[in-house]
Amino acid sequence: MTDNLLQRSVTTSVARNLANTTKTSPKMMSITPRWLLSLLPWVQVNGGTYRVNRTKVELTKAERIGVDVTGNVASFSPEALRGVPLFSGLPEAIISRMANRFKNEEVSLGNKLIVEGEDRSKFFIIAQGQVEVLSKGIHGSNLRIALLTEGEFFGETELISDRPSDVTIRTITPCILLTLSRKDLDSVLSEVPNLSDEFQRAIAQHQELRSTVNRYGERNIDLVSGFAENVEIPETFVDYSANPREYSLSAVQTVVRVHTRVSDLYNDPFNQLEEQMRLTIEGIKERQEWELINSKKFGLINSVDPAMRISTRYGAPTPDDLDELLALVWKKPAFFLAHPKAIAAFERECTWRGVPPATTVLFGTPVVTWRGVPLVPCDKLEMQSRYQSNQWFGTTSILLFRVGEADQGVIGLHQAGIPGEIMPSLSARLMGLDSLGVASYLLTLYFSCAVLTDDALGVLENVEVGYYHDYEHTGGNSFVHGLGI
Repeated sequence: MTDNLLQRSVTTSVARNLANTTKTSPKMMSITPRWLLSLLPWVQVNGGTYRVNRTKVELTKAERIGVDVTGNVASFSPEALRGVPLFSGLPEAIISRMANRFKNEEVSLGNKLIVEGEDRSKFFIIAQGQVEVLSKGIHGSNLRIALLTEGEFFGETELISDRPSDVTIRTITPCILLTLSRKDLDSVLSEVPNLSDEFQRAIAQHQELRSTVNRYGERNIDLVSGFAENVEIPETFVDYSANPREYSLSAVQTVVRVHTRVSDLYNDPFNQLEEQMRLTIEGIKERQEWELINSKKFGLINSVDPAMRISTRYGAPTPDDLDELLALVWKKPAFFLAHPKAIAAFERECTWRGVPPATTVLFGTPVVTWRGVPLVPCDKLEMQSRYQSNQWFGTTSILLFRVGEADQGVIGLHQAGIPGEIMPSLSARLMGLDSLGVASYLLTLYFSCAVLTDDALGVLENVEVGYYHDYEHTGGNSFVHGLGI
C-alpha cells in the first residue's frame, strides 16, 4: 500500500461526530411579505361586530347581471333585470315576461351595435366579450368613453325613448349578447291589459326620483346661495340607511400538537414548541391575507362596487389602465395591490412605451410606483387560467385602495386584548395532554375588513399577464443602432 493511501489523521467525516453543527431554524417557502396586513389600518372591534352606517341611497345602483353561458347559449334569472336601475321598480309580471323575450346573438369583432345619431331601439346584455363606447368629441374625433365587459349592459334608455343615440358602441372582441328590441317589448306590454300603463308609471317614477338625487344615488341636500334678499331658506335633512351592513369578526383556527418528550428533550438550540408555534402562525397569517382578499363574505375582490370595476383596454395592464383606475379612486389613493406577474406585465408595457416607472422603498424593499402610488405585490390575488399546471399565467385583477377610518376608506378589523393573546387578536390556549403525552394548543386569529364607502376601492379586471413584446434585433450593433449612432 502506498503512503498516500495510508490514513494519516482523523478524517473529517468522523471528526464531525464530535463537532456542534451550525444549524438554522426551520424555513418555509410559503411565507410572503404580507404587506397588505401592514398597510391596512386596524380598528379595534370590542363587541365582535362592526357596523358601517351610511346615508340612505334612494336610487338603485347599476349591478352586473349574472349570465350563465353554456356553449353559445346565454341565460339569466329574470330577477337579475332589477340590476338595471331603469327596470328596478317594474312589477314582477313585466320583469318575467321581458326576460323570456331576450334573444341570443353572436357578434364578430368590430361590429357596430349602436351608431351615434341613429335610433336602433335595442337593449343589450353582454354575456361574453367586450365592447367599447365611443362618442364624437367637440373636435369631431371619436373618443372612447367607456369599456364594457361581461354582465354589463347598454341601450336601456334607447329602448324607451324615440331620441337617437348619443354614443356609438362597437365590439372589440367576438361577443355573445342577449338582446331585447323595442318591438319585443311592445309585444310584451300588449299581452295583458294595463301592463303598458304600469310600465310607463314605473319608468316615470324612476326618472322623477333620478332628478332628486346626486350621482351616488343619495338625495340632494336642499341649499340656497347668493346675495338675493327675501329668499326663503329651504329645509332639509340627511336620511340614514335603515339596514346598515355589519361585519362580524371571522376566525382562522388550528390545533398544534407537540409530544412532551420532544419539547422536554430536544430544545437546544431551538425551542421545539416555539418553532412549531412560529411556523403555524406564519401559515395562519398567510391564510388571513388570502381571506381578506378572496372571502365570499367580506373579501376585497368581492366587495368592489360594480361602478368601481373597469376592464383593461387590450388585456395587458397599460399606463392608461392604471390612470383610469386612479381616476376612479381619486380621493387620496394609498396603494395598488397586484400579483407579482401583473406588476411585471405592467413594467413590460411601460418599457415598451419608454416610460419606466419610478420606484420607492417600502419596509426596506424597493417597489414600483405609478403616479407616485406604490404597486404592492401580493400573490393572494388569484390567477384565472385554463392551464391548471401553471397558475402563474392567465388573467388577474389589480386593486386600488383608499385607507383609513377618517378618510372613509378600507380598514382592517380585529379585537386586541383577547384571553391568551400572544399577538394582537391572536390567542394560544393549552387544551391539555392526551394519554400518549401529546400536548395540544388551540391557535385562534380573529379579523375581518370593511369598505366604508364604495368609492374607497376600485379594481382593474381582466389583466392578462402573459403578453410579451417582440423587439427588433440587428445583431451585435443593436444597442448602438437603437441610440441612432
